[in-house]
Amino acid sequence: MKIYMAPMEGLTGYILRNAQNKHFGGIDKFFTPFIPSASKGTLGTKYKRDILPENNVSINLVPQILTNNAKGFITMCRVFENYGYSEFNMNLGCPSGTVVSKGRGAGFLQYTDKLDAFLYDIFESGMDISVKTRIGFENSDEFYTLLEIYNKYPIKELIIHPRTRRDMYNGKPDIDIYGYAVENSKNKLCYNGDIFTVGDYKRFAEVFPGTDCIMLGRGVVINPALPLMIKGKGILTKDKLYDYYADIYRGYEDILSGGAQLVHKMKGMLVYILQLFEDSKKIEKKIKKSKNEDEFNRNVEELFREYDIVKM
Repeated sequence: MKIYMAPMEGLTGYILRNAQNKHFGGIDKFFTPFIPSASKGTLGTKYKRDILPENNVSINLVPQILTNNAKGFITMCRVFENYGYSEFNMNLGCPSGTVVSKGRGAGFLQYTDKLDAFLYDIFESGMDISVKTRIGFENSDEFYTLLEIYNKYPIKELIIHPRTRRDMYNGKPDIDIYGYAVENSKNKLCYNGDIFTVGDYKRFAEVFPGTDCIMLGRGVVINPALPLMIKGKGILTKDKLYDYYADIYRGYEDILSGGAQLVHKMKGMLVYILQLFEDSKKIEKKIKKSKNEDEFNRNVEELFREYDIVKM
C-alpha cells in the first residue's frame, strides 16, 4: 500500500512535510500545494522556498502545477528539472472560485476539447506527468467523457477525487464513479477522498481491494500518525503530537514576521488538530480568541496539558 499526501494550500508546505516525516512518516510521496505557471518560468520566493531540495531532504516530493496553458506547464516542468525533479503533477481538482473562474483546476474540466489538446501537448514532451482530477464540473456523468480523454495518454498516475466541482467538499465521494474508473481506466489509479481514520480505509479497501494507492489530505492534517496507523506500523500519542506541533511552530517562527502572523498561521492548523482532543470546545474557544502570541501559547500549552486525545 502506497500513501500520498495531498496538497492543501497554506497547510502542507515544507514545514509541515518535514515535521510529519520526522515524527511520524509513512507517506510515500508528497505533493506541493499548486504552483501557478509563469510565462517566463519564474518562481516566486514562496514557491521557490517550498520546492528547494535543501528544504525537502529525505522527502519524495512532486511539484503540482496549476495552469490551462500547455506551453506554460512544460516551461514550469523545465524549471523544476533544474532543481532535480523528474515527476510533475497537473491540477484538475482545485474547486476554488478564483481558480475556476480562470478555467483552471476543476474549472478546466468544463472544456473537454481544450483539455484533450492540452494533454496531447504536455505528453508529447515525454515527461513523467500524473494528473489529479475531480470527476466533473457540474455532475458525475461528465466523468465518462473525461476518462475517455485520460485513457488516450500515458498518465503516470491518475489521482481521482470522486467529487464534482459543484460538490466542493460536501456530501460523500461518488464511489460508484470511482468503481467505473477501476474497471475502465488504462492508467494506474490513486484514490483520494474522505479517509480520516483506519476504519475509513478498511471500509474502502473491502470494496476496492485492487487499489494499492491512496492520497490523504485533511486526514493527515488532523492526525499526522494516520499513514502509519493505516500501515499498522505506529500509533498516535500526545507527546509525539506535541513535538510535531512544536516543530511546525518553530518552522513558521523562523520565516514569518511578527507574532500576529504566526498566531494566525497556527490557529489555522489547530482547527484540524483540535479534532483529536476530547471535550475540547472550551479550550478551542480560548485558542481562537487569543489576542497575542503569549496568550495563544498559554492556551495551547493548556490544551496539551489538560486534555486527552481521543481513543483510536
